[in-house]
Amino acid sequence: MMPAVIVWRLVSFAVAAALVALWQLIANLRLVSPVFLPGPDRAWTSLTRGFASGELLDKLVGTLQHMAIGWLLASLVGIVLGALIGSSKAMRIYVAPTLEFLRPLPVSAIIPVAIALFGLTQSMALFVIAFGSLWPLLLATIHGFAAVEPRLYEVARALHMSRLAVIFKIALPSASPDILAGMRLSLTVALILSVVCEMLAGLDGLGHWVLLSARSFRSADLFAGVILLGAVGYVTALAMSMAERRLLAWRSRGY
Repeated sequence: MMPAVIVWRLVSFAVAAALVALWQLIANLRLVSPVFLPGPDRAWTSLTRGFASGELLDKLVGTLQHMAIGWLLASLVGIVLGALIGSSKAMRIYVAPTLEFLRPLPVSAIIPVAIALFGLTQSMALFVIAFGSLWPLLLATIHGFAAVEPRLYEVARALHMSRLAVIFKIALPSASPDILAGMRLSLTVALILSVVCEMLAGLDGLGHWVLLSARSFRSADLFAGVILLGAVGYVTALAMSMAERRLLAWRSRGY
């Protein structure tokens, strides 16, 4: 009998194949104008042609760079700040109003501010990506540190452990599931904001490729870019899930 994971994978691929077949059927029957809806065969041809010429590969690298740098900045700030706030009840009380004011702000409202500060530059894009990606990770880190078993802190005080030792040896391992979940969510946000900023600022990336393709009515190139963005999102989410399982393997062993 096949494992449940393999069955789930086969079913998911079957559903994807059925959707692609339906897409091809609609394109062949011209139920939608080919100007707006190319078939998957044309999108695939555009995808391979773009990689063969190197143009699409350059766009992909640009988007990955924007996403990775913004996400790493958000991760660094989010984990450090979240650890400081989450491990101190007084900090949570004093900082909570500010966080509640900033957290609901839509990133779209921050973009004009970023443009005013940095102009239509890569610095603007990285600021927006980092700001938008920060909140899922920051709030998850605060929750993870705040939810540490109080008796562990009592043991740390009895052992006269320093604050730094408490954070790295007790609080951080206990909060790591929340932190990793926040990192996975913030990575998705970073990809979305990378595409938005590339469209707005004309930065070299898949977002700019998709925008120019839409303006030029190059529907095959447009769908090739969208497919590639979907693949990036899927692969990065899968990589984060694998890293999360590996880093949290100690939990399944009961340590």
